[in-house]
Amino acid sequence: MSVNRYYKTVVAASASAAVVLVALAISSPQGRADDPNSDEAKIQQGFAIAPVPLNLSGRNRALVGMGSYLVNAVGDCNGCHSQGPATAFATGGNPYLLPPVFSGKKKVNPATYLGGGNDFGPLIPDSAHIVSRNLTPDKNGRPEGGNSFSQFLQILRTGVDMDQLHPTCHGNTVGPNCVPFPFNGALLQIMPWPNFQNMTDNDIRAIYEYLSAIPCIDTVITGELQLRNTCK
Repeated sequence: MSVNRYYKTVVAASASAAVVLVALAISSPQGRADDPNSDEAKIQQGFAIAPVPLNLSGRNRALVGMGSYLVNAVGDCNGCHSQGPATAFATGGNPYLLPPVFSGKKKVNPATYLGGGNDFGPLIPDSAHIVSRNLTPDKNGRPEGGNSFSQFLQILRTGVDMDQLHPTCHGNTVGPNCVPFPFNGALLQIMPWPNFQNMTDNDIRAIYEYLSAIPCIDTVITGELQLRNTCK
């Protein structure tokens, strides 16, 4: 075979392979937006249901969209990480209420969205209150109190409380700043991290990327906890 003929054969084979790869990508479950089970369909749905404007500058679009899908459709993160049921939905947008109080169209309250402050009360009387944390990004653009992705991953994998807000009480004592034995105060209580720890690294990365893209809420959690998320 001549050199020219050899190179023509290689080029033709490469072109055919490229066509096959493109066809596979288009027909695969992850590559088709019209497939309701594809990743791209979930990404598009994530953007469609995001209740707040998103900052995509410098961020991975696919991860942000998938993160929104996981946060707003698969999980009910705002159900815990808002100030509570009374403020989680905008006026007229609470689907748990009857018409005409409910307008017929669900609408999340953007002023409290994932800003934390939901007081679940103490685990036992007179012990520390468990209050949901602010998940919105701080002035540096990092979500959940300014934690890095590696820290966020550690939180969801192990449940560690980076803020150490309610350590285990000593002995049989009970106080407003600790949780009673045998509760492990080094870990987040109430938050379902034992379920979230089973998620893939990519899913957790998508959630982190989405939380980085939402608007900051400068929430001050009062009472036993004094947490502030600085937006500027």
